[in-house]
Amino acid sequence: MAVRISISKITPTTLLYVLLLTLPTTPTASLNVTALLSTFPELSAFTALLSSTIASDLAQRSAVTILAVPNAYLVSSDTTHHLSPTSLADVVRYHVLLQFLSSSDLHQIPPSGTLFTTLFQTTGRATSDFGSVNITRDPSTGAVSVLSPAPYSPSNATLLEPIKSVPYNLSIFTVNSLLLPYGSDLMASETRPPLGLNITKALIDGHNFNVAASMLAASGVVEEFEADEGGAGITLFVPTDGAFTDLPSSQSLQSLPADKKAVVLKFHVLHSYYPLGSLESIVNPLQPTLATEDMGAGSYTLNISRVNGSVAIDTGIIQASVTQTVFDEKPVAIFGVSKVLLPREIFGKNPSVSSKSGGAIMSTAPPPGAPLSPENSPGGFDGPAPVSREEMRSGSSVAGVQRLMLVLYCIVVVYLAV
Repeated sequence: MAVRISISKITPTTLLYVLLLTLPTTPTASLNVTALLSTFPELSAFTALLSSTIASDLAQRSAVTILAVPNAYLVSSDTTHHLSPTSLADVVRYHVLLQFLSSSDLHQIPPSGTLFTTLFQTTGRATSDFGSVNITRDPSTGAVSVLSPAPYSPSNATLLEPIKSVPYNLSIFTVNSLLLPYGSDLMASETRPPLGLNITKALIDGHNFNVAASMLAASGVVEEFEADEGGAGITLFVPTDGAFTDLPSSQSLQSLPADKKAVVLKFHVLHSYYPLGSLESIVNPLQPTLATEDMGAGSYTLNISRVNGSVAIDTGIIQASVTQTVFDEKPVAIFGVSKVLLPREIFGKNPSVSSKSGGAIMSTAPPPGAPLSPENSPGGFDGPAPVSREEMRSGSSVAGVQRLMLVLYCIVVVYLAV
């Protein structure tokens, strides 16, 4: 009898609520931007740049707008051949807006323009908000321009046409020029003569950095550091010989595999030139390192601040201080530090899962396997969503139908019992 009373209290509203709770949700799918771009032969050069520099960064984004440069315009620019790998990646990041923009969205932009954040701004290497772009629209001609927010910046471009749209996830427009972020010193890298600094020799001449010099030379990463001198510059924090001696056996770098050891060494380098005065008055204390660029945004960062009159560096598990200036000539600054900077991603209590290269990264969803075909609808952005997205939904849809059938069956049983 008690069972019949409790069943009779199950109202249609309650059953509907239970039904809604059991309905499946659609998982968020990451788009294979490289595969999509590869279907446009006129964008092959830009696609190759993107694929070799920031493909992993894009895999972590759910809504972006790509400003792609066609081959004819990219080949005419010789800039990419004069940049270090890291600086080149930053230039490509400057062509990725961190939100979905449709053609209609651009038509509503005021003549004064609207500021949009790019992927380059998230690296922490952009000066002020110069990692953003200002998009304007001429009401008389309808022309849409992409400009640096910096006054009198020589880098700008005009939107040519929409190429592809996956609503609310991805837009691709073509532009008639390569965009260079202002204030990052990339534009000057073409004409600046290389410094040619031998970092290993500079450390040996410092007389207290022999261990660091040996590790850098053995790992091979010092060549990468020296290559980055020609871009925005670099700042190295080099532990003294005593700092290595003070390391407990549980934190010995010698026990690490070569790839992780390279990540730790890159963790000691900022991809920007900071003289001591700039470090003491740094605006953004959380700084990405060269390891951040390899392992993913938000990881392997240093917290730099001024404490008791000196520059302090906090890794999350180690607190060190700058003890001396080893070398300072733009675009390279080398500072001695009191301790080895150990990243929490490797030496913390819960180290992150290792990537294929042995470092810690955030896991990303696997991209769809099938290349996508371009949609050449009159509106440019009215084509259907990529097939791969629908295929990814199909598995959850089948499971959802099965669950729905089960719920309906339960409803029938309950009413028959009453």
